[in-house]
Amino acid sequence: MISINGLRKQFNTKDRNITAVDNVDLEIKEGEIFGVIGYSGAGKSTFIRLINRLEEPTGGTIKVGDKEITSLKPNELRLARQEIGMIFQHFNLLWSRTVAENIAFPLEIAGVNKKEREERVQELIDLVGLTGRENAYPSQLSGGQKQRVGIARALANRPKLLLCDEATSALDPETTNSILDLLADINEKMGLTIILITHEMQVIRKICHRVAVMEEGKIVELGDVLDVFTHPKQPITKKFVQQVVGDDQDNGISSIIESIKEGQLWKLQFIGESANQALISQLAKRFDIEINILQGKITNMKTGSYGTLYVQVTGDDSEIKRAIKFAQQDSSVEVEVL
Repeated sequence: MISINGLRKQFNTKDRNITAVDNVDLEIKEGEIFGVIGYSGAGKSTFIRLINRLEEPTGGTIKVGDKEITSLKPNELRLARQEIGMIFQHFNLLWSRTVAENIAFPLEIAGVNKKEREERVQELIDLVGLTGRENAYPSQLSGGQKQRVGIARALANRPKLLLCDEATSALDPETTNSILDLLADINEKMGLTIILITHEMQVIRKICHRVAVMEEGKIVELGDVLDVFTHPKQPITKKFVQQVVGDDQDNGISSIIESIKEGQLWKLQFIGESANQALISQLAKRFDIEINILQGKITNMKTGSYGTLYVQVTGDDSEIKRAIKFAQQDSSVEVEVL
């Protein structure tokens, strides 16, 4: 669906040259929700604005479907942008227009006739859950309702690609979840490809299929969300994962390790379907060991679940070794003896 090769963006000032996006190569599949995460200044917002050429690339190519965006002339680009919707962090609504009029605005620009325009607007209002608020002005709406208007407006021209630039960062957690649920529903119903920019790993965890981690303009890590969560490689990725799952110190594991006077302390990590299997009861039944559960957590995400469990295991050394071997037979379970 989207092919990006050697994408660069450099801003030149009197004092220095700043490379915001540095030689990015990326393939994004049709119909997936693709997340791009990074801290402030990583280049992620510049990156997403390059895709529809709100920012002009310094170098590289961007291909969306069968169109090479970077080579289009102004008139061709204007038509191509009708197939690329965009949602902004601060809504960017027209304050003098009602909900219906804001949603209708891109249809007016595209020259859609009034009857068809009105039908499409009502369809979108129902889709985003704003039925009955058609004649309200942005000043009369909550933050979540404003963003729903922004989503409906972005979908007006039936785009194939939806770009979300920090679409939930100005919202409270409950409203954020409702907006993410709406985006996931739109993705499933319409098969719409979504690129989502964020600095919150909770957002990635909830709705994204794959994720790219950006740092200093480069993509430093890329993969399925479940893989990145369970096996983060880069220090920055580990920090983002800790936003969601915490680390051993935050969870009090360090003090638990010090308190263990006998047996072994295991850290069990369950990936995918195994997160919901009764491994502990199987071990207790099969082997002459005692298992004391100390702490555990299951994290659910778009592409699956994974769980972490800390247990104290006591018993004969040979039985403990057999139990470890049995647990490790399942490739989706990792056993670490702490």
